[in-house]
Amino acid sequence: MDILKIEHLSKIYGKGDTSVKALDEVSFSIKQGEFVAIIGPSGSGKSTLLHLLGGVDRPSDGKVYVENTDIYDLNETQLAIFRRRQIGLIYQFYNLLPILTVEENMTLPVLLDAHQVDQKHLDEVVNILGLQKRLSYLPNQLSGGQQQRVSIGRALINNPSIILADEPTGNLDSKNSKEIIDLLKLFNKTYNQTLVVITHDDRIALQADRVISIEDGRIAKDEVVRP
Repeated sequence: MDILKIEHLSKIYGKGDTSVKALDEVSFSIKQGEFVAIIGPSGSGKSTLLHLLGGVDRPSDGKVYVENTDIYDLNETQLAIFRRRQIGLIYQFYNLLPILTVEENMTLPVLLDAHQVDQKHLDEVVNILGLQKRLSYLPNQLSGGQQQRVSIGRALINNPSIILADEPTGNLDSKNSKEIIDLLKLFNKTYNQTLVVITHDDRIALQADRVISIEDGRIAKDEVVRP
């Protein structure tokens, strides 16, 4: 089943002679449970693509369907709620709130929905991430690898349909990078969550089920690495 479907997606920044086409008529689909790596040189449009898939930015043209919902048919409030519940976003620089503890940062998406935290699920995620002894810590009391684990926990707390990670290891050393990718793969396999990772690291890309190469805002190659 296709959980994510993109049709003729384009993004243009600016107007007239100064306009820049970051994405140009991109179309593809991703099946539930797939691990897809999106690669390409700096400025190729891969991060723009991820932001459009996650509902963080709006396209100039085209459609993005998540579980058959056209996310850009939603108004801003509806889109924010949908994104919070259905899409887990992980960034290179963590984006944790410095005044909140590890537990508060992880459960923030649930609390913003005014829902009760599923303690069993939280405990399970915390245990897998190895953060049991860090729940009361503030972000500045954690290492980079630990902060990225918190951001993964936050992305997973609502059991999203899709996890989108933008260079999740770009700010980490090789040991922490391997641990973070291993964790993402574990959640991908354990919960059958669709995983889309933007990366410049070929070693990470080759662990994916499929690799999509972006060049000059277009898909240059779409290869299945492992069926």
